[in-house]
Amino acid sequence: MASHNDLGKRGEEIAAKYLEDRGYRILNVNWRSARAEVDVIAELNGTIVFVEVKTRSSVDFGQPEDFVSYKKERQLEFASSVYIEMKKHEGEIRFDIIAIVFENKDLYKINHIEDAFWPS
Repeated sequence: MASHNDLGKRGEEIAAKYLEDRGYRILNVNWRSARAEVDVIAELNGTIVFVEVKTRSSVDFGQPEDFVSYKKERQLEFASSVYIEMKKHEGEIRFDIIAIVFENKDLYKINHIEDAFWPS
């Protein structure tokens, strides 16, 4: 596996643990629908949270969260609608971004952006 894939997988693991430590229940990691993947799906107080995780080894080219494109937002919107219908969820939903920047192999910073975007 390419090193950027390893970094992304590690970021998803860190994000899931971060959410768990804050009381979220992890429902799925790397959940796929026909056209999209959601990095982490979690639940907090009845709200299903769809999380896009962006992990970088530096911010030389910008903050990780800046790389969540409009197209990616639409893919997450589609995947969330499939998931909600499949689970028959009738409560609230939210779209978050967790941005992780590694300063070195073992030191990183997390930026959790709640309600990062809303479907159009």
